[in-house]
Amino acid sequence: MALPRPHAQALLPMLGRRGVVDSPACTDSDRAVCCATSARWHRSIMLDPLLFIELAGIGLITGFLAGLLGIGGGMMLVPVITFVLDARGVVPDLAVKMAIATSMATIVFTSIASVRAHHRRGGVRWDLVARLTPGIVLGAALASAGVFRILQGRWLALLFGAFIGFTALQMLRARPVAPTRTLPGTAGLVGAGSVIGFASGLVGAGGGFLSVPFMTWCNVAMHQAVATSAALGFPIALANVVGYIWAGADVAGRPAGSLGYVYLPALVAVASTSVLAAPLGVRAAHALPVPTLKRVFAVALLWVAAAMIYRAWSG
Repeated sequence: MALPRPHAQALLPMLGRRGVVDSPACTDSDRAVCCATSARWHRSIMLDPLLFIELAGIGLITGFLAGLLGIGGGMMLVPVITFVLDARGVVPDLAVKMAIATSMATIVFTSIASVRAHHRRGGVRWDLVARLTPGIVLGAALASAGVFRILQGRWLALLFGAFIGFTALQMLRARPVAPTRTLPGTAGLVGAGSVIGFASGLVGAGGGFLSVPFMTWCNVAMHQAVATSAALGFPIALANVVGYIWAGADVAGRPAGSLGYVYLPALVAVASTSVLAAPLGVRAAHALPVPTLKRVFAVALLWVAAAMIYRAWSG
């Protein structure tokens, strides 16, 4: 006895694409259902052209900031991507987490573009990158694959916002660094890397808001600190993105085009332009005098602190 033929509507959740439409098993009514559902699926992963242009413009700004200051621009991206996902019916808590993860994913690309330009100018302290990276990976894994999924993060965001604001004010005061202050040993750098990776994973930032002040506090030259922070952005972003993908793989309510917590359409829009602007930021970073660069970075940190505190307070 022949088995009952499954209805095309039941097959769509498994296939998620147009292929079933052309199956000889489909009736005309099945084809209509398939076409309508497939069209909705394709529209759900496509961005409106104007929105794509706006996100690409944000990508130019964040890419320039990544090259100029060694930061990933996540505090600018997260509110924008949150709005995009909210408009697509994603629940607020999930929208924020996906925005953070997508912001971090863009740093994978901007860090590569900016670090290549910094390396050509000899600014990267690769010895520091090698000694900070193990701690960064450990901290990022703990944050993105564990705490990120269960933590609301309101009070933590307030705490880090206050810390970043204090750090920025200290930089604006331009107090001379104690000449005896030096980098810690390997254990200390692993610990510092763990804090940088963990904090970055919770807020979707590239780590420059912590790594640059830490390195300048340890008497690393400002240009080297910015260049090294750009190089650290890659292990920070890659380790966190792997964790976001793993942690969000079975989360319900994600829109089509999602890879774990990462929203791929927004990632493509931002990354496609940020990689072009990052080398321009690097050129500006090496052209500006150190005091000016410190003031620019301090103002950027104050903006980040205000954004974090506002988000935590209003969330």
